[in-house]
Amino acid sequence: MKADVSIEGGRATITVSGRVDAVTSKDLQEVVNELGAETTSVVFDFKDVDYISSAGLRVIMSAGKKLGATQVSIINVVPDVFEIFHMAGYDGVFAIEAADESVSTYINRSFKDILADKAKKCADVPAVTHLGITYTWKELDQAAQICANDLFKLGVRKGAHVGICSGNSANWIICFFAAQKLGAVACLLNFNYNEEEIINVSAVGDITVLCLGEAPACKDRQAFLASVTSAEGSTIEQTYDISSELVFKNRLDEYDAVEGLFDAKVETDDVCIMIYTSGSTGVPKGVLLSAYNILNAAEVWAEEIRIDDKDKICLILPLFHIFGLIAGMFCNALCNSLIVIPDSLRTDAILSAIYEYRCTLFHSVPTMVLALMNNKQFSADKVSSLRCSVLGGAPATEAQAKRMWDTFTENHFVTAYGLSEMTPVSVTHYGDTFDHVAHTVGQPVRNVKVKIVDIETDAEQPTGKTGEVVVEGFNLMTCYYKADMDMQSVDDSGWLHTGDLGFMDEDGYLHLTGRAKELIIRGGENIMPNEIAEAITKFPDVADVKVQGVPDDFFGEVVGVSLVMKEKKQLDKEALMAFLAQHLAKYKLPAFIFQFDEFPLLSNGKIDAVSLKKIMNERALALRDSAKK
Repeated sequence: MKADVSIEGGRATITVSGRVDAVTSKDLQEVVNELGAETTSVVFDFKDVDYISSAGLRVIMSAGKKLGATQVSIINVVPDVFEIFHMAGYDGVFAIEAADESVSTYINRSFKDILADKAKKCADVPAVTHLGITYTWKELDQAAQICANDLFKLGVRKGAHVGICSGNSANWIICFFAAQKLGAVACLLNFNYNEEEIINVSAVGDITVLCLGEAPACKDRQAFLASVTSAEGSTIEQTYDISSELVFKNRLDEYDAVEGLFDAKVETDDVCIMIYTSGSTGVPKGVLLSAYNILNAAEVWAEEIRIDDKDKICLILPLFHIFGLIAGMFCNALCNSLIVIPDSLRTDAILSAIYEYRCTLFHSVPTMVLALMNNKQFSADKVSSLRCSVLGGAPATEAQAKRMWDTFTENHFVTAYGLSEMTPVSVTHYGDTFDHVAHTVGQPVRNVKVKIVDIETDAEQPTGKTGEVVVEGFNLMTCYYKADMDMQSVDDSGWLHTGDLGFMDEDGYLHLTGRAKELIIRGGENIMPNEIAEAITKFPDVADVKVQGVPDDFFGEVVGVSLVMKEKKQLDKEALMAFLAQHLAKYKLPAFIFQFDEFPLLSNGKIDAVSLKKIMNERALALRDSAKK
């Protein structure tokens, strides 16, 4: 428990967070005891309190004894705590104000508790629709309970690591909530992974049960599953089908038999999500997050883009990404806005979903918005219902931003910045200017701190000066799962070092200028060059390789490869691409491959990466120009 006191005039406001139990109530009692004679009234703000014990109730009573019952009030009381006050008769003694039925009541709840609340209070409210099937919150809860029973039979218990690998679907959401009901950790895998990548990340995250839905690399399901469970180094012991062939709505009559099962206690701060991000060596790292991280972040999003129960989101952001999980799923779920999942990620299917459901929200990366505009079926009428689109994952050029701005005239574009380790960090505001949207990633969101430091000395930089972006706040990850201390990005003061370069302007807006790390961002997908380079070095006769990003008008960046062959061997590019396709997801494959006799070197013998990148970009540009002729 934590209690912060602010005093204005004779009125003291005590903002309490956490659980006021038999132990922590003593700390709250000390706060009350320290109120001076000048204090004439006290307000307890219980917005972030999810439990109060009998001992905690006595503290409230002592404040009433000290100041008089009419001078004590308790505000923002969530339903469970309000019920405790009511059972003790305190609502007949003190002024107690229940919290509004809004997202603020959920920030100290687990996903398991939230789903139970939704099923009870919003039973008949449509939650998600996909492939022509709509689930209400009651049906979603029942489906998740049935799914949880299936997973329980496979050995899933509290603390187990359950992998979810699928394109966006109602089944993905049901499976996620099922894992939360059991107190398991939901490990979110990129559905574009091939067998080798699934095995690698599963080993990193100690995944024992893999829930597999639609995935491009899964051509022969039986062979695919046999491979990921039997391969050397795989930790996967069981698999579970969440493909579209499984329709939980057809199984709801099973609910009565499993109702009330699974009483694992799950706290809001329990680690319950693992999202994978590439490390500096290209080895994936598991980012550990809690419901507290995700739900508080979702509340921020909901406030920034003004979501209410009349909104409908066309959800194409992948749910295995932090952006999709928070801005796509949970900020809408908390506000009872309908989640519409298109039948596919083809632009015509997306346009159809927006138009059919009159969606008001459509968040994406700039690449997808541009692809939508380039579709032959695109028209202003089909997207006229949209009122807000958050752009994240990759920067848009000014020309791209202007084109989107001029095309979606009634739509508020919002740019955002965040990482798997912490999202959101900053956002432009709903009514910000084109200049803000095109040239900044907004201001830090509430309760998040951002500073710019010298990349060598860590000294904080003044306004306008570029350095590394470091961040700290309520939505910061726990850590990287089982990663060594030198691989953890959080420093000894609790700040996350992002590896991104930027500066703050005089108005407090963050500008990103580059990256200290060599990450390639292709249409919102993060790609570590070392992962590509490692795969290429396994190809016969490759002597040296350097992988770098090449600017691209559509994707922002694509993968470029420079390599030197052994003994003046000639590269067979088609053979190399076929080889890489067996080891890498499609989006990681090189768009350009250039053979060099030797690389430019620095005086210390290392590759001159700057000069090499310049040469590679010039060659790529020449190839593009030649293709246009």
